[in-house]
Amino acid sequence: MTPPTGEGDLFAVDNSPERPLADRMRPRTLDEFVGQDHILADGKPLRQAIEADRLHSMIFWGPPGTGKTTLARLIARRSGAQFLSLSAVLAGVKDIRNAVEQARAVKQAEGRPTVLFIDEVHRFNKAQQDAFLPHVEDGTVVFIGATTENPSFELNNALLSRARVYVLKSLAGAQLEQIIQQALEDEARGLGSRGLRLDPASRRLLAEAADGDARRALNLIEIAADLSENGEIDGKVVEEVIAGGVRRFDKGGDAFYDQISALHKSVRGSSPDAALYWLARMLDGGCDPLYIARRVVRMASEDIGNADPRGLALALNAWDVQQRLGSPEGELAIAQAVVYLACAPKSNAVYKAYKAAMADARASGSLEVPVHLRNAPTRLMKELGYGRAYRYAHDEPEGYAAGERYFPEGMSERRYYDPVERGLEIRIREKLDHLRGLDRRAGKDADDKRGA
Repeated sequence: MTPPTGEGDLFAVDNSPERPLADRMRPRTLDEFVGQDHILADGKPLRQAIEADRLHSMIFWGPPGTGKTTLARLIARRSGAQFLSLSAVLAGVKDIRNAVEQARAVKQAEGRPTVLFIDEVHRFNKAQQDAFLPHVEDGTVVFIGATTENPSFELNNALLSRARVYVLKSLAGAQLEQIIQQALEDEARGLGSRGLRLDPASRRLLAEAADGDARRALNLIEIAADLSENGEIDGKVVEEVIAGGVRRFDKGGDAFYDQISALHKSVRGSSPDAALYWLARMLDGGCDPLYIARRVVRMASEDIGNADPRGLALALNAWDVQQRLGSPEGELAIAQAVVYLACAPKSNAVYKAYKAAMADARASGSLEVPVHLRNAPTRLMKELGYGRAYRYAHDEPEGYAAGERYFPEGMSERRYYDPVERGLEIRIREKLDHLRGLDRRAGKDADDKRGA
């Protein structure tokens, strides 16, 4: 168990070099806070609430290094509240109870509110979330949670209904460059006393390598400063620092699924260039190529289908190449499949037909197979009429048993598959229309015979 961190380190004044630069450079006021203008600019709701000291429970959802923890501290400081911090990775129900007791004591003794900040709140299970929910409801604590995961999926509805969700965004390159420059110039907390020099091109490289993460940007410049000679942080030093770094690719998290979704939708939208970009982003971020290969096979069936059946074969071949050759040769085959699928004619007719047929199968129950369609391998089955009156299509004109029924008795004819007017499905549609014409003619002939 880990006790909650109190307000004693809310804005630490210890600027010793032993503390990481990212911690020393933590913004102390809203004016020092860089980024998140969509919620913190003048006139925005959160900015107004903070300046008016209207404390309310909230959840900060966003990528790492976007200022979630710092913002929670700034809010507590502005309101004069006690600040208690727990990490959902380490804390348990006992720690929550201890925090609530501290909040009650401060409220009774000083009349001050308490901000209970829970980092990585999505790591709390239902029991842990339920443990502090009553104390949020009765006002004992003001809850602020930070998460990199979608709160809709990870947090209880009861908790979500009592907290406003604010989405924090990755920092832009210019904002990261500003943060790096501030660290270089700040003599009290940053690296300003060391007289370091960093040219604009190298600063831009560091910002790009940070990939939207302010903490990473400050860690990179701190390492670069330690490796520099005579105070010069040149391109060689920067390249050494960022070598081996990977882009953010939160496997299993929202960023992971967002990028896969972007790849799939780029293919569906017939944009080979965008599809290649998202493929490269995923591979650069460390995604398993075999996972991508499986998803590409899905795209081939769902979005290309019978408009170009070669797409599925090519996707399967790419998967096979990746398994046989590995990286980087296999990744080129995946790229080839992605480009082909993006350029191919599109049809989701099979996908829609499959979903409709599955819905009918689930809704209709266990309807029996018509007797004329049943197999009759034994004498008893033949005596029961299995297979009797079955029409062997190969012996019929055009190889088609016009007017024959294949659905269960009591179930009307269904039409699930509706080919699109693209690619090979144009020909398929023509063929099906012809066969349906034969069915109609056979039905009319049968009616004429009955009338005669």
